[in-house]
Amino acid sequence: MDSTEKKVRGRMSVYLSWPLLFAALLAAAQVLLFLYDRNSGMLLLPFTAVGVLGAAILALSSGRRCRADVIDFATNYTQVQRELLHDLAVPYGVMDGTGHLLWGNRALEEIFGPVKHKDLYNLIPETEKIGLPREGGKPREGTAHVGEKVFRIQMEAVSMPSDFSRIGFGGLDGEGALSTIFLFDETDIAGIRSELEGGRMVAGFLYLDNYDELVQSVEDVRRSLLIALIDRKVNRFFTQLSGVVKPLERDRYLFAFEHRHLEELRADKFSLLEDVKTVNIGNEMTVTLSVGMGTGGDSFARNFEYAQMAIDMALGRGGDQAVLKDGDTITYFGGKSQSVEKSTRVKARVKAHALRELMGGCDRVIAMGHRLPDVDSFGAAVGIYRVASSVGKKAHIVLNQVPSAIAQLRDRFTPADGYPEDLFLTGDEALELADKENTLVVVVDVNRPQITECPDILARVHQVVVLDHHRQAADSIEGAVLSYVEPYASSACELVAEILQYVGEGVKLRQQEADAMYAGITVDTNNFLNRTGVRTFEAAAFLRRCGADITRVRKLFRDNLEDYMARAQTVSEAQLWNEVYAIGVCRAEGLETPTVIGAQAANELLDIVGVKASFVVTPYQGKMYISARSFDEINVQLIMERLGGGGHMTIAGAQVEGTAEEAVQKLKETILDMRREGELKE
Repeated sequence: MDSTEKKVRGRMSVYLSWPLLFAALLAAAQVLLFLYDRNSGMLLLPFTAVGVLGAAILALSSGRRCRADVIDFATNYTQVQRELLHDLAVPYGVMDGTGHLLWGNRALEEIFGPVKHKDLYNLIPETEKIGLPREGGKPREGTAHVGEKVFRIQMEAVSMPSDFSRIGFGGLDGEGALSTIFLFDETDIAGIRSELEGGRMVAGFLYLDNYDELVQSVEDVRRSLLIALIDRKVNRFFTQLSGVVKPLERDRYLFAFEHRHLEELRADKFSLLEDVKTVNIGNEMTVTLSVGMGTGGDSFARNFEYAQMAIDMALGRGGDQAVLKDGDTITYFGGKSQSVEKSTRVKARVKAHALRELMGGCDRVIAMGHRLPDVDSFGAAVGIYRVASSVGKKAHIVLNQVPSAIAQLRDRFTPADGYPEDLFLTGDEALELADKENTLVVVVDVNRPQITECPDILARVHQVVVLDHHRQAADSIEGAVLSYVEPYASSACELVAEILQYVGEGVKLRQQEADAMYAGITVDTNNFLNRTGVRTFEAAAFLRRCGADITRVRKLFRDNLEDYMARAQTVSEAQLWNEVYAIGVCRAEGLETPTVIGAQAANELLDIVGVKASFVVTPYQGKMYISARSFDEINVQLIMERLGGGGHMTIAGAQVEGTAEEAVQKLKETILDMRREGELKE
């Protein structure tokens, strides 16, 4: 019995006992008056007798009736409450601590039928994820779908009186615990919410990647027909989505459609990218598109900002793909073909002049590549040092460690060779020198901030320049004042070599600088066998004119015996999986730069007949580094992106957790999943 119930019973007992107390007081007064004055006592005696007799009769007869009336009222009141709960329009039920329903009102039984002794988890599977409420905890809420209706569920624990333990109700964590459940019909609200969600706008931009080259590849009389056919396919595609599309320029479109068609587009995987490639009226080049879409913003203007970010990312990743930015979530479609090399150098000249102006407005330039720098990263940073020196600016290169792959190159940049003692700085030293307003940071060979040599410096300075040849990632460096990301380029050294040719008349490379940049191109192209274009050889020719020596560079790449044997062992132990995939594991014991050896082994595995893609897993510093290589038939960049990495169509990599065997298994599962989804074409 709780304290409230005791108080109620005490007050009722006092109220019903009051006539007897009054009679006792009256009798006491009669005795006192009789002792004081016999005549007065005799006069009051009849009244006292009547009062005592009436009180006795009231206590003995009316008291029982009052108690009976109270009990009858309580019984009727409880029955009324039960009827009200039973007829309540809101579905309501009571269940024990295991989720078995003990009672349900009429509205609940209209949905599920008789519910007594039925398991709540079977009736409403969503409640298993929501969980049952516990004493002292907050009510549990969630959403459930029952048939075509949507209900908001609210469950709350019932505080049980201690007396209930006598009849089998234990604590709330026991099987005798009680909880209540309410179901609120929100079908109409969910429908309205879905309608509003579906009506949100998706804004986008569509660019023709190779418009100039495309129109030049056909006869003059056919150019208008070619553009008309492309325009027709673009308009037809968005018309099927009930969208609108308008041309902005000769090679650019603006479009918009409702969010409700987004799932349809996802399932379709933006087929326009492949459909437009079928346009052929004698044009030598295949038509490719870049698409950027934005949604999830708090306004139309914000969606267009997202769309602009998405189209920049699509272009930065090499084009021939669609990028959807839904708030903070980014989705990619396409990107399965090689980037098209631009024959014009107008963009390189514009970027070179912009870089020169930025350097002219600062006091200090800091060049920085990625962690575990390779020859390309080092060579590109050296090229930036030369650009900064040509405009009279103090320049530094961030280098936290010197792997063996660049050790010989690094040793050629000493004070004895005419270079300043503080040319190379660690990340902490560079962070101390960096000034917000007067320092320019140039990031080369990487566009992801977390894998640079010193990520903290990017947040400190206001001016950051990005020069990279990798496909732009979702978590790329934001807020760069100048970005030159060209996935068609073979290497970062190629981009910097082009900039050097346009940045000014007084730029002259020294021999060791030309050697470093030439070595970067040589390594990233695997001796000019992979990803080489006309501009790659032009950049190499420029470096040769500046004094790069092929023999000196070749000597830099000679391996020691341990590295050579490790690479040979990796190749010999590799397995051929699914007939076209070569997969190997590079054992890192005793190797100074095992990831480089793994990448070299992956290159060699491609020389095996029938192999279309090669993967080498290398354990290093607690992680598994995967080097992926292919010819133009399989896009290894898409595979590595699934594993959290990235790169190019034919050269990519990723880092995964676990053991080497687990990494190989994860790689195989990823390839199988992508084949089932149609993402890989072999």
